[in-house]
Amino acid sequence: MRFETAPLPGVTIIHPTRHADDRGFFQRTYCRDTFLAEGLEECAAQSSISFNARAGTLRGMHYQAEPHGEAKLVRASRGAVHDIIVDVRPGSKTFGRSFGIELSARNGVSLYIPRGCAHGFITLADETEVTYSMSAPFAPEAARGFRYNDPVFALTWPTPVVVISDKELAWPLFTEQAM
Repeated sequence: MRFETAPLPGVTIIHPTRHADDRGFFQRTYCRDTFLAEGLEECAAQSSISFNARAGTLRGMHYQAEPHGEAKLVRASRGAVHDIIVDVRPGSKTFGRSFGIELSARNGVSLYIPRGCAHGFITLADETEVTYSMSAPFAPEAARGFRYNDPVFALTWPTPVVVISDKELAWPLFTEQAM
């Protein structure tokens, strides 16, 4: 694995080392010892999968409020997404800044998202599957989010939103909620 620093502090792009042969390939997607050596938080408390039937499906922008913050390791195991991270850490020098990257089964890239950053994605292909590993179990009472089109952040999505949940459409603007 090769670790690359992203434009937001603590956000790390992880490029896999693929070992390919006639059968296909093998790649490691997570190693606790390697992550800890890189200064990243362990992401083995909970794992989840998001399956998205249609291109243009948007999920986000989500984060967990403290003391239930969680670091995430995200990758597309099938299909492709444009993933966006927003720094919502109070007092951060990069508060409000965002970073986007394509994650796909083809490129194998993973994204490490530290505590205090919001996360969302839009699918770029039908039948896209995204896998998540988190540093802490989900705490429903700490779930937070804001609208994907919140003018405070002015996020740019590379494709129109075709599918989005009523819950995500109803998220308040960031300035309307308590951290």
